[in-house]
Amino acid sequence: MWQDFITSDKQVLLGKPIIKGTRVSVELILELLASGWTETQILESYPNVSADALKAVFLYLRDCMQQEFYYPLPASA
Repeated sequence: MWQDFITSDKQVLLGKPIIKGTRVSVELILELLASGWTETQILESYPNVSADALKAVFLYLRDCMQQEFYYPLPASA
């Protein structure tokens, strides 16, 4: 479950969701992946992040989408 790996604390990164035990945010992981980083590159660059924690990022996002914690996009004209 993602709850084993993802947490939020108002005292850390203004409450952004982070990987437990780190200051690595879910947002940063997504930015790195969107920029073309591979899982291997992330794990090598952030040794406190595990492969299971990376998977938890996607489980967390899936749950957010299911609960509609996303920004609706306007319909194209």
